[in-house]
Amino acid sequence: MNRLNVSISGPDGGPGVLLVHGLFADHSNWWQLAPVLVKRGYRVIAPDLAGHGLSPRRDHYSLASWAGDLVDEFSGVSIDLAVGHSLGGAALLLAHPHLQPRRTVYLDPTWTMTAAQHERYAGVWRDQVTWAPDKWGTAYPRWSLGDIESRIASLRLMDARAIDGLVPGGGHDFRPTSVNGQTLLVVADPSDFHSREEQQRLAAVGIDVRRLPGVGHAAFREDFEGLLSLLDLWSLVPRGGVL
Repeated sequence: MNRLNVSISGPDGGPGVLLVHGLFADHSNWWQLAPVLVKRGYRVIAPDLAGHGLSPRRDHYSLASWAGDLVDEFSGVSIDLAVGHSLGGAALLLAHPHLQPRRTVYLDPTWTMTAAQHERYAGVWRDQVTWAPDKWGTAYPRWSLGDIESRIASLRLMDARAIDGLVPGGGHDFRPTSVNGQTLLVVADPSDFHSREEQQRLAAVGIDVRRLPGVGHAAFREDFEGLLSLLDLWSLVPRGGVL
């Protein structure tokens, strides 16, 4: 099996940070976050998941196979912090027991989706593949120009069959029942993937659950400074529960 394309930046010997992107994206997804981490002395490791960016195309995609790729690629790598968004957050959760990062941040991950959500989002995402560039700015007015350009560029490289890997039909449920290490879940406000009841349940098993007011599925695009402040506060003073 061919290895993933991986972007690495930052000083040799710096604490390792693994950044795992979501559907339609690749390592360029992190164009704002990665330089900030490098400036702080971290060694940033940002793969392109299979079917995205310059990584291999496959005949079949699934959350299990994306997680397996992460395990194959990064087992034995010292990871101080791992961050996963959406699809990347679901794959990271499945890979977590093998990677064992010291701290983990999940950005509105697709840990669970109903059969109805599989059907609905499959249609939404297949439609988005056909969008003209200007439609992204109209649909997501809080995204910066850099985020829109990154999305358009990464979409051109994506294998559209990856959509079927995330939503093959029938729903899925990989919600954690326990945590290992310091864990933050940043959910959309409101989140289509994490109900308020579910947020309370996740907090009860030891996950720090946080929201940025009015911010949707991609906090790092819609309120980067707010997310950065939240991450800094959480790193210093994890509080537990739901805020």
